[in-house]
Amino acid sequence: MPGIEKLPIEETLEDSPQTRSLLGVFEEDTAAISNYCTQLYQAMQRIYDAQNELSAATHLTSRLLKEYDKQRFPLGGDDEVMSSTLQQFAKVIDELSSCHAVLSTQLADAMMFPITQFKERDLKEILTLKEVFQISSDDHDTAINRYSRLSKKRDNDKLRAEVVEDVYTSRKKQHQTMMHYFCSLNTLQYKKKTALLEPLLGYMQAQISFFKLGSENLTQQWEDFLGTIGTSVQNVRREMEEEVGQMQQTIQQMERSCDPLYAPCDPDPAYSSVCRSLTRKQGYLHIRNKTGLVSSSWERQYFFTQGGNLMHQGRGEVAGGLVTDLDNCSVMAVDCDDRRFCFQVTSFDGKKVVTLQAESRKDCEEWIATINNISKRIYLSENAEELAARVNQSALEAVTPSPSFQQRHESMRPSSKGRSGRASSISSVGSEPSPALSVLSLDALVAPETPIQFDIISPVSEENLGQNKTAAQSGRRSNPFGESGDGTSEDSEDSILHQLFIVRFLGSMEVRTAESVDVISETMRQILAARAIHNIFRMTESHLLVTCDCLKLIDPQTQVTRLRFPLSSVVQCSSHQDNRRLFGFVLHPAGGRGDSRAVCYIFESNNDGEKICDSIGLAKQIAFHSEMDRKAVEKRKEEDKAKEKQQEELSKQRQIEKDLEEQSRLIAASSRPANPPAPDGQFLVLSNSQSEDSDAGEEGKKQGESEA
Repeated sequence: MPGIEKLPIEETLEDSPQTRSLLGVFEEDTAAISNYCTQLYQAMQRIYDAQNELSAATHLTSRLLKEYDKQRFPLGGDDEVMSSTLQQFAKVIDELSSCHAVLSTQLADAMMFPITQFKERDLKEILTLKEVFQISSDDHDTAINRYSRLSKKRDNDKLRAEVVEDVYTSRKKQHQTMMHYFCSLNTLQYKKKTALLEPLLGYMQAQISFFKLGSENLTQQWEDFLGTIGTSVQNVRREMEEEVGQMQQTIQQMERSCDPLYAPCDPDPAYSSVCRSLTRKQGYLHIRNKTGLVSSSWERQYFFTQGGNLMHQGRGEVAGGLVTDLDNCSVMAVDCDDRRFCFQVTSFDGKKVVTLQAESRKDCEEWIATINNISKRIYLSENAEELAARVNQSALEAVTPSPSFQQRHESMRPSSKGRSGRASSISSVGSEPSPALSVLSLDALVAPETPIQFDIISPVSEENLGQNKTAAQSGRRSNPFGESGDGTSEDSEDSILHQLFIVRFLGSMEVRTAESVDVISETMRQILAARAIHNIFRMTESHLLVTCDCLKLIDPQTQVTRLRFPLSSVVQCSSHQDNRRLFGFVLHPAGGRGDSRAVCYIFESNNDGEKICDSIGLAKQIAFHSEMDRKAVEKRKEEDKAKEKQQEELSKQRQIEKDLEEQSRLIAASSRPANPPAPDGQFLVLSNSQSEDSDAGEEGKKQGESEA
């Protein structure tokens, strides 16, 4: 006999769409078997009824033939030959009637009983199990939806315990019902053969027994054939019994081993750890669908990764549909107000964002790690999981992030004590880099043991600390992010350029040189590798405001400035060669370019990072030209002041010359004769008072000349 198709009982707990599709095929096969069995039952019932009718008709014929002698025919006489012949026929037909009666009994036992049992017991049992399975599946879906709708803000232990118990009971009931349902369907594949062969075997054996007296040779041939069929039926029955025994053992083992998996909460980490080297994953997730401008709904679907794509498939669907492309995508855990264990997948171009909810924290971390591995295209290699594990291990040896902000703050201090503390803290956390990675890494640009800052914390300086102390003494509220609100707001309002971009902060680290063109790409490699190793997928989203004076990182919700970078401190800015959404810039500290220390900041944008770099370059050019214009205006003002001063000096000199001329004229007038002759020949005599006045005027003129 050919192989028997079976439903996998081991996959009943997962309840994947593939298993449901295969279950649908078996259910369609069961429906076809039921329809065909009904038709065959009707046909055999007609045979049985016909055989009973034949037996009754034969008995009636025999009885009529025996009563021939009692008939009185008007034109017929006593025909003893005819009577004896008919009596013989009656005897033979009576024996045939007895044989037909025996045949009817054999058909009832050997033909009608097996097919009636199969139709009334086996098929109805499967239909009953199907209804019970459908009810348990609906109860499980209802319990899962109720568990998924547990509020994150209003955490009620009693309600959560009731919901978890409900999920446990419904899932266990569904699993057990599904296993027994699968067992019955698998058994049906054997029973349908026996249910079809046994009635035919009984029918043929009854017919052979009926015709055995008249056809010995034919009976022998049919007996050999039917003997072979009977042996095959016995073998199938024996194989069915063995398979049923194995399925019962599997059901018992699955019930014992899957009992901890019925609860939706996280299992014991020692029992089941998170696997971070996966390149393929499948399972049920909830996806958020927008139903309006503000409202949204969650739908539970089966998701799986296929190559570099994320697919989803609903129950009853034959094939899955594309959700998003995972190549060069970004994935991170997000906080949703109404759901737990959520993560967000953003496409390469940033146009499509998918929010998904896992059933547990372990499942959420495995999904994030798997999508992160797929985004790096590790799945294209032959040994994808080994390569993912090797890449993670290599990155772990190459990069060690800063364990705390305190060590980061101490590393920014120029004192030797802080640097020694930083080196000791790093050596205690990290490990020595491998020789291969030491050759590949650019040690001249970024030190292998440089700590990495993954969160946004404003740099602390003595000047800011002094300002905060002064503000505290004066009673004024200080900005917790280390900026002075008044001056920056005025600079932003007076700035010519205002461009706003949505960015996500990936990390920052200290670099050895700020002039090299490869320092930003090497910093990106170090930060991305550290995030992948330590599973840091959460990124802080901010608004990057580019002005002619500075770069600002603004909180999109509170509109508070998180960080402020003076534009004059930005040395260079560039984007990633392959992933254009990644960009970064190198910033010199407040000490100026004479200080060898510099910090490189790495961000991820929703659009092209080159546009942001071009905007920063444009801002620097505008700032440069503005500075040149300012210097030109100051120079012009100085020239105007010099001209005004020169004009004032000339006017003073002219006034002095005018005064000197006036004094000279008065002196000349005083040097004339005292009594000049009058026109009529008489002399003019001055009075004593006039003479005294003239003497006083001459003395004043002399004093003014001396002073001049």
